[in-house]
Amino acid sequence: MSSGAADLRQRKKQNCTESDKMAPEERNKENSKLGRSPKYMLIQRFAKLFFGCLAAVTSGMMYAVYLSTYHERKFWFSSRQELEREITFQGDSAIYYSFYKELLKAPSFERGVYELTHNNKTISLKTINAVQQMTLYPELIASVLYQASGSEEVIEPVYFYIGIVFGLQGIYVTALFVTSWVMSGTWLAGMLTVAWFIINRTDTTRIDYSIPSRENWALPYFACQVAALTGYLKKSLNCSAEKFCYLLVSASTYTFMMMWEYSHYLLFVQAVSLFLLDSFALAQTEKVYEVYKIYLFSLFLGYLLQFENSALLVSPLLSLVAALMLSKCLQMNMKKGTFMSRLLKIMHIYLVLTITVTLNFLLKMFVPHKENEHLLKFIEVKLGLNTTKNFTMNWLLCQESLQAPSQDFFLRLTQSSLLPFYILVLIICLFSVTQVIFRRICGEPLKETVKLEDGRIGERPEIVYHVIHTILLGCLAMCLEGMKYLWTPYVCMLAAFGVCSPELWMTLFKWLRLKAVHPILLALILSMAVPTIIGFSLWKEFFPRIMTELSELQEFYDPDTVELMTWIKRQAPVAAVFAGSPQLMGVIKLCTGWMVSSLPLYNDDDLIKRNENIYQIYSKRSAEDIYKILTSYKASFLVIEDSICNEVGPVRGCRVKDLLDIANGHVVCEEGDSYAYSKYGRFCHEIKMNYSPYVNYFTRVYWNRSYFVYRINTVISFQS
Repeated sequence: MSSGAADLRQRKKQNCTESDKMAPEERNKENSKLGRSPKYMLIQRFAKLFFGCLAAVTSGMMYAVYLSTYHERKFWFSSRQELEREITFQGDSAIYYSFYKELLKAPSFERGVYELTHNNKTISLKTINAVQQMTLYPELIASVLYQASGSEEVIEPVYFYIGIVFGLQGIYVTALFVTSWVMSGTWLAGMLTVAWFIINRTDTTRIDYSIPSRENWALPYFACQVAALTGYLKKSLNCSAEKFCYLLVSASTYTFMMMWEYSHYLLFVQAVSLFLLDSFALAQTEKVYEVYKIYLFSLFLGYLLQFENSALLVSPLLSLVAALMLSKCLQMNMKKGTFMSRLLKIMHIYLVLTITVTLNFLLKMFVPHKENEHLLKFIEVKLGLNTTKNFTMNWLLCQESLQAPSQDFFLRLTQSSLLPFYILVLIICLFSVTQVIFRRICGEPLKETVKLEDGRIGERPEIVYHVIHTILLGCLAMCLEGMKYLWTPYVCMLAAFGVCSPELWMTLFKWLRLKAVHPILLALILSMAVPTIIGFSLWKEFFPRIMTELSELQEFYDPDTVELMTWIKRQAPVAAVFAGSPQLMGVIKLCTGWMVSSLPLYNDDDLIKRNENIYQIYSKRSAEDIYKILTSYKASFLVIEDSICNEVGPVRGCRVKDLLDIANGHVVCEEGDSYAYSKYGRFCHEIKMNYSPYVNYFTRVYWNRSYFVYRINTVISFQS
C-alpha cells in the first residue's frame, strides 16, 4: 500500500515536471509553424495578462465606488448626525455594528474581546459569548484594522466599517471577473459578467438593505475560493500556478467558514458538485480529494477557533467528506480487477450516500448540539412534511426571502438578457457533458488536452463543475427566494463565459455539422461579436438608469425613531431594560447602548422563546399575563410600535397579530373564514385607552406618531 502511494506521488511529480517542460516546447513548435518568435508570444501573453488584470481590478474598484456613491445618495450619509446614521442599520445589522462600536470604546482590544465573550450588558438576565453566537469575527478584524492603521484621526468609524464592506464587494466582483476569464480565456467575459452583475444588483446582492449582514462579509471570500478552484481544476496547469491556486483555495475556504455561521452548508453544496464530478470520472481524483482535505482542515480549525462550535461537527459537510475518504480507502484496499473492487466502483455513489447519512445520524446522537435545529424544523414545514402553530416558524415562513421566487424575478433576468443566454449555455454544456459521460461508460478515455476544433467543452472539468454547481444552487433558489443571492452571481458568470467562449460555439457547430462556413472561424467571430452586441445593448438600455440612480437624491428620514432614541438617551435610567419587537430592540441597543430583553436572532432556543413571549404585547392577552412575562425578563420599559399593532399586511394570516392569534388558539374558523376570538382585547390597543387594569401595571411616559413608551410599574396599585 505504501509503495503504491509512493508510486502515485512519483507519477504526480513526474507529470507535473513533464508538463512544465513540454508546455514551452509545444508552444515553441506551434509558434515556429505560425512564423512567430517565442519573444513575440511572451510579450503578447504578458500584455493580455496585464490588461486583463487591470480590467478586473478596475471593475472591482469602480463597483465599490458605485456602491459608496449610491449609499450616500440614498441616505445623505455625510450630512447626517451620528444617531441618524446609525438608524439606517436595521434589525440584526444594528446588533453587529453595535458590537463594533463597543470594541472601539474598550480600553484595549483584549479587554474588548473579553467583554464580548462574557457579555452580560446586552440581554437582560443572560450572559452570552457574542463572538461565537453572532459570528463577530468581521467586527474583530475591522476594529483591529481601524486602530492599527491609525485611522482614528483620518476617518470616522462608521465610514471605515462600511468602506471595508464595499471594498469586499469590489473583491467579489473581481473574483467573478477572474473566474469567467479563466474559463473562457478572454477578459471580455469578465467585463460582461460585471455588467450583468451590476444591472441585476437587486437579485445578486443584499448590500442595499443590510450592509453588516454576514453574507456581505463572507461571499467575497467564497467567490475568491471558486475562482481559485476553477483554476485548480484545469488540466493544462503548470506546477507553480497549481500550488498558488491550492493555497488560495485553502485560505479562502477557511476565511469563508469563519465569516458566516451557515458557510458549511454552501460548502456542502460545493462538495456535492465535486463528488458528482469525480464520480463521473471527469476530473483528476487526486485534485478533488485535496479539496476534501481542505474542507476537513477548515472544519477542524474552525471548530477550535469558534469556541468548539458543535454545529461544525454535526454539519453534513463533515459527514460527506468523511464518507468520501472512507469509501476511497475501501476501494484502495481492494485489489484492482477483483469482483469486490468492481462492485464497489459501481455502488460508489450509493455507498457514499449511505455512509454520509449514517455518520451524520451517529454524530447528532453522540455530539451535544442545539445549533440549527430550528433550521431542520423549518425545512420539514416548508416541504410539507409537518405542520405547526409555532409563532416563530410561521413568521419565518411568511418572510419573502423564504418563499418561492416571484415572477418578477424571472422577468428582470429576462429583460437584461441574462436568463435566455444562461439557459442556452447550460443546455449546450449539459448535452456535451452527457456525451462525455456516455463515452466514459463505453470505455473511451478523456483527452489530455482538448483543442478548439474538437468541440468537446464537456471534457473540461472546471466547466462541468460550474454547470453542476449552478444547477444545485438553482434548485435551492427555486425553493427559497433568498437563495437567489447565491445563485444569480454565478448565473452571470456562466452565461458570460458561454457567449465569449469559442469552444462552446464550436461544440454547437460540431453538432450542427456546418459546411458552408468554416466552423472554427465562425466560432471565433461569434465569441467576439455576440458579447459585443450584448454589451452595447446593455449599455444603451441600462447605463442611463444607473446614472439616474446615482444622480437622484433620495431621502431617508425617520424623525419618530430619532425622537424615541433621543428621549431614551436623555430620560431613561442607565439601568433601564427595554422590551419590544426584536427589530426595534436591535436599534435601541445600537443607538443608546441600553440593555434590552430580546434581539432579532434566531439561532438560539432561549432567544427564540424570548422573542415569542415578548411579541405577546401584540396578542389578545390580559394585562396581568403581559406584566408577568415582561417582569420575568426584568424589563422596566415597554415600547409599542403602532406599525405592528395596526398592521395591514398584503397577505392575511402573515401579520404578526394574526400569527400570534394562531399560536395562542384565538382563531375560530367558520364557513372557510377565520376570526380571532378572545375574552381579552388586543393588548397594544387596550393599553392606549388608559383604563384599569392596564394603568395599574403600566404608566405611559412618552409617545409620538409611531411609538408609545410605558414604564412597567414595580408597585401595583388597584385603586380606581
